[in-house]
Amino acid sequence: MAGTPKYMPRSDNPEAAFRPLLRAGARFSREAAQRPILVFEDVYKSYRHGAPVLRGMSLTIERGEFVFVTGPSGSGKSTLLRLLYRGETVDDGRILFLGRDVARLRDDAVPFLRRNLGIVFQDFKLVSSWSAFENVAVVLEVLGLPQRLIRARVGEALERVGLGGRGDDPAAVLSGGEQQRVAIARAIVGEPALLLADEPTGNLDPQLAIDVLGLFEEINESGTTVLFATHDRTLLEVRARRVVILDDGKAIDVPQGIAGDEYDNRLPL
Repeated sequence: MAGTPKYMPRSDNPEAAFRPLLRAGARFSREAAQRPILVFEDVYKSYRHGAPVLRGMSLTIERGEFVFVTGPSGSGKSTLLRLLYRGETVDDGRILFLGRDVARLRDDAVPFLRRNLGIVFQDFKLVSSWSAFENVAVVLEVLGLPQRLIRARVGEALERVGLGGRGDDPAAVLSGGEQQRVAIARAIVGEPALLLADEPTGNLDPQLAIDVLGLFEEINESGTTVLFATHDRTLLEVRARRVVILDDGKAIDVPQGIAGDEYDNRLPL
């Protein structure tokens, strides 16, 4: 697979549109490399008539960015991420991931979309009876990769999140922070183009939350784009990073973070 671009030009073959890349040189075609990794164009999403969660929301995320998404409960943070991985579909507008309209992919192309995404949830979503290794390995096993390669890649991912040597431990005996680290390892083992985090520190104490944020920052430094949804003001203040505030269905962009008081009334407590 060396040298195979992760994103292939537009094609009638859905697999050609989104092809996972587990180890290679060039990760994207020249055409894709010139585009933002993610574009929301006038996106609407409503669950009941007359009360849209997102109303004409537009936003652009460049390749390699680390972006916080915040806003009060019900502002649409989780909705935005579900639309990205096609857990739901938009009512109107477009979401372009690597230049392809996510909402208009055929159903048989959605698995290929998701192989280019890593997703971390607040509640970990691990199989408690499986070992840490098994919870991470399942991502590669569904691709039919050789066991030797799976063992090497899972070992690398667990090492990267600080759980080297813990692969045999059942998920059920791990602490909350360790379980979230396993979930992060699972999300990155396929080397996704985009890592989505949906309140990943919501069940952790403040110090563990900072530690987990640090892991996401390290992953971002290796080139992966990170979209990190949180209501935790403390995390937003750790260092100056771009913040997108969801407010009244729109995206308010704060490129330099929230160092000042200008946006305090827009942010959750």
